[in-house]
Formats: sequence, structure tokens, C-alpha cells
Amino acid sequence: MSAPIRVLVCDDQMLIRTGLVTIIGAQPDFEVVGECGDGRAAVDLAARLRPDVVVMDVRMPVLDGIEATRLLAGAGVPHPVKVLVLTTFNLDEYVYEALRAGASGFLLKDAPPDRLLHGIRTVATGAALLDPEVTRRLVGRHAARIRPAPDAAPELPLTPRELEVLRLLADGLSNSEIAERLVISQETVKTFVSRILTKLDLRDRVQAVVYAYRHGLVT
Repeated sequence: MSAPIRVLVCDDQMLIRTGLVTIIGAQPDFEVVGECGDGRAAVDLAARLRPDVVVMDVRMPVLDGIEATRLLAGAGVPHPVKVLVLTTFNLDEYVYEALRAGASGFLLKDAPPDRLLHGIRTVATGAALLDPEVTRRLVGRHAARIRPAPDAAPELPLTPRELEVLRLLADGLSNSEIAERLVISQETVKTFVSRILTKLDLRDRVQAVVYAYRHGLVT
């Protein structure tokens, strides 16, 4: 039997935090290694407990979830921790900033328990957890702000086909949709995505989406 997925739960609302701990802790493949109510405590606990996944609320006292995520999973962090952000639909700006800060994905707070558990398992494997439509809406809304000033197009180390896959990825298409659009197999799409992430030194699909908008590959 494989080792359980170690989870740290961070939410400033005790009732919600207790519910999360109860749901997650009841699963045989999970172990809740800690809980806390602010971002600073999350950073400190993560450094000490080394969880596989931090389930992170966004709006918290002392240090908010965005800055805590940046300290746990942002650029330059030597040993990044996977962060799954919990949010609500009316906090789009926060979700976008959390993704830029290094979060591996996000879920709505009113998501059913099975979706939460699936989300933690997905993020723990190193995959990104994204709703394509919501991601497209989020990143697209802020694209003008993150895209650099117009200048010469960057020289990307991608083949024309890889560039095509990256654009479709950034447009919110799933692997199956990309495969259908390009008339190739899903396994081939996975290979292309893996090559893109490696060549551009990106961690996951979230970073690929932000990268594409930042470099003006999609509008």
C-alpha cells in the first residue's frame, strides 16, 4: 500500500476548516498532518511538516493565501509545495493572482466533497487542476495586464506543432478537445504538452496558460 497523501488545511473560518479536516481525514489514502487559520502559520507549518498538498483559503488574516502561496510555491522557492486554492466565484481576481503565485489549481468552496478529494489527488500527482472555461475567463480578463509591452515576438524553442498545442491549451481546451481539433491521439497531445513544459521550464498547465498570455500568443 502506498503512503497516504499528506495534507495541510488552511482556512480562517473554523467551521469550514473543521469540515475540510473531517472530510479529508476520513479517506484511507489521506493524512491530515496539520491545520491552521492564517497564511503565516501555513508557511511555517508547511516548512516543518512538509505536506504533499496545502489546501489554502485566499482571504485570511496575518498573511493572505496569495502571499502564502507565493512563499510556498512561487518562482525561486527551492522546495515548492503543491497548493490547492479554495475560492468563490466572486473572487476571480484572487484566483488569478493565486495561479500567478504558483498554485497548482483551484476549487470553488461549494464544490461537493468528492470533487475536493479528486482535486487533492490530482494536485498531489503533479497535475494541474483547472476548469478550462473558468481559467480562460480568469486569465483572459487579466491578459492585458500581464502581457508585456509590444515588442519583437520572443523566440520560443517550440516547433510549429508545439506552438499550436500551447495556443489551444491556453484557450482552455482539454487534451481530448485538442486531440479532436488536431486529429491526433490524446497520448500524442500529452507528449506535446510534456515537451512544451520541459522546453519552457514550466511546472504545469497553469503556468503554460499564463506564459502564453504573457507572451501574447493568445488574445
